[in-house]
Formats: sequence, C-alpha cells, structure tokens
Amino acid sequence: MLVLIKGAGDLATGVAARLYRAGFRVVMTDLPQPTAVRRSVAFSQCIYDGATQVEGITARRADGPEQADRILAAGEVPVLADPAADIGRMRAFDAVVDAILAKRNTGTSLTDAPVVLALGPGFTAGIDCHGVVETKRGHDLGRLITQGAAIPNTGVPGDVGGYTVERIIRAPADGVFTPLVEIGRRVTQGEAVARVGDAVARAQLTGVVRGMLQAGLPVRRGMKAGDIDPRCEARHCFTISDKARAVGGGVLEGLLYFGRGKSLWNG
Repeated sequence: MLVLIKGAGDLATGVAARLYRAGFRVVMTDLPQPTAVRRSVAFSQCIYDGATQVEGITARRADGPEQADRILAAGEVPVLADPAADIGRMRAFDAVVDAILAKRNTGTSLTDAPVVLALGPGFTAGIDCHGVVETKRGHDLGRLITQGAAIPNTGVPGDVGGYTVERIIRAPADGVFTPLVEIGRRVTQGEAVARVGDAVARAQLTGVVRGMLQAGLPVRRGMKAGDIDPRCEARHCFTISDKARAVGGGVLEGLLYFGRGKSLWNG
C-alpha cells in the first residue's frame, strides 16, 4: 500500500515511522524551507541535509517523482519539497494523510485517494476526509474519529511536566533566526537561547532544549521557534514522542479500518 503524507514534521514523522514498520510504502511532502521545531526527529530535515535518520529509518530528499520511486525501491522514505503535494496528481496513491497541522484544511479532499485521513482540528470526517485522528493531549489522543471533528484548537500547548506556554521559545523579532544553543542541551530559566538580529529570546523555564528552528530561517515575531522540555531527559530529544506514536497508531487504525474491502493490501 502506497501512502502520501502531507507534511514531514515530528508528528508526521511519527506517523511515517509507524506505517513504515508495518510494511507500508510512504512518500512525504513539505515546504522548501521546513519549519519543524523538533528537527532531530523530523524527516523534513532531509530537505536541508539531503538525508536524515530517525530511529533507524532513513528519509532522503527527492527532487521529483522518478527520484522518489528510486528512494522507495531502496527501502527508504522519499521527502519532496512540494507544498501543494502535486505528486499526489502524478502518482496513484492508495491513501493520503494530511499531517500539515495547519489547524485548517489547506486543500485536502475526500476524493484525493481511496482512503483520506487528517490530523487534528480543521477537518470533518465524511466531508473533508474519511477519518480524523485526535492530536490534543489527553484521554482521546490518537483516537480515530469516523464522524465529526477533532477537538478545536485552543492555542495553548499541551501540558508537559506541569508547563504549557512556558515551554515554547518564540522568535523575538522579524528577521533571520539564529539559535544560540543546540538541541539536547540543558538550559536555565532566563538564559539566552536564540536571537533575531539584536533581539534575544530567553528560556522561560529550566530544562532541555527539545527543538529549535533551522539556523538562517526567515521568521516572524512571535513565531514558534523552539521547545524546552522540563523533564530534562536528553534522549527524549532524539526519539519519537509519545504523542507522535499515539497519533501514528490512530492513522494505522484508520488505514486498516477504511481500507477494508477496497483491495488496498496487495502492494
């Protein structure tokens, strides 16, 4: 079964890893300059670096459909700089998963593939897609929704170690982003962690830097630019999160549930 995943950030990568290990062939798309904060566990990083590995799975940048085919044949995950997911019109996919997490539908349709799934708010099962997977932390995280929509976006990050908004590093100004610390490094509250020109962003809590935007990326003031984990477990920075695994499980369930009777399991 060939699956197109729109988006290649950390949640999308958690989905891709679960599908890859279950025997699905996966193609991913993202922006020409991806904005994933958790770059150490995002397949989108290969758009910058050419190739990247997450938990033993290799993703490689593909410059077109033919190169994507060769990467698939090598047992790897191709990622295209293709924000409109045009490859979906050039290849016949058995399923499409919208993992952009834009909190709204940016162009996914129920007719894009035999099975169409979407992550989080902005979609309604049966209208935009066949199924929606809940992305909000809590009792329903990873639940496959077959009728209706996910919990609306609250604008408040999930609680990790008792912290919510304090975990987020935000760009202090418009301009070019420069990280001052590396992912996996422990920082203390008040420490300078990034800058844009002369404006500095400081840690709002003590913890380990779990994510940070790519150096040199153009940013807007207030844009999410990093993430600090108060649990201070450095290995969490380099492995797929519990949230991404749960969401990946919901997508796997959705492919099996909606794929029944559609003869999608022979390749």
